[in-house]
Amino acid sequence: MSGQSSRSAAGASAPPTRGPEVPESVSARASFESSEGLRELLERLAAQDHGAWRHDVEAAALMGYVVRRYAKLARKHGLDPWDAAAAAFDAMRSSAVRNADDPWAVVTRAVQVTLIAEERANGLLCSVYQARRPEFSSFHDPERFSDRENPLSDYHPAFRVEPLGGSQDDRASADGTGIGEAVENAIAFLTLLGWPHTPARTAMEYICARLSEVPSRATAWESLRRDVHGRTLLDLSSASWNGLLRAVLGNPEPEVARTTAGRGILLRLLIGEPLRSLLTDDDLVLAVSVSAPADRGRR
Repeated sequence: MSGQSSRSAAGASAPPTRGPEVPESVSARASFESSEGLRELLERLAAQDHGAWRHDVEAAALMGYVVRRYAKLARKHGLDPWDAAAAAFDAMRSSAVRNADDPWAVVTRAVQVTLIAEERANGLLCSVYQARRPEFSSFHDPERFSDRENPLSDYHPAFRVEPLGGSQDDRASADGTGIGEAVENAIAFLTLLGWPHTPARTAMEYICARLSEVPSRATAWESLRRDVHGRTLLDLSSASWNGLLRAVLGNPEPEVARTTAGRGILLRLLIGEPLRSLLTDDDLVLAVSVSAPADRGRR
């Protein structure tokens, strides 16, 4: 008796196995394709014994129809159509579907939510149960270090380990990543490419002061671009000012944010890129040279 009970319970919890394919003509005439027909079938299966879903011919035809119905939705989320069928099977065994005004609408929504959770679980490398919870689903998918042009470990503070001994300023200077040294190297880079020393230093100090007041480089770039008063005080033309901002702070467009053009001179120097490396960047050298102001005031 206990063996029969175990087999019966297993038959109730497992979805029906893939049976023979149901011809399209039979599926087209099936009554369960309508909401009321589905309700009647589900009520009949619920009233029978635990093996109804496994042995009922109409139940097998229903699952074949479910696979075809949700195949596109499953492929949209990168899953197999039978994953959608399993989600539909779990939903159709609940009383909520049988008592709903539109059973098919409830099943479709349940399948959609389950597929979204499974897709997020595959991306986050976690369980479907965790992917359904906002505290986990809000994270982005794992990312390989090799997906970036420069390894994340080279500049992200989470991967930095400060050596023992010595002051922080000395360590920063020794590593070539101090802010002061980066600013001086940026000024030297500008002067090597035709910028007068005084306008280059004044402009860099003005840009750094604005960077200290705003939360991001993009915000600083937009604020400085609209700062006509500051540009007038620096005696720079609109072309020179905008070219300088784009070179120092980087291109603010999202599609180039992870490239050298999107990082800008300051960030590239801060993450340890040497000055000679910047001088080999033909596009950057050309942009800085073209944006150099007129000869007046040069010394």
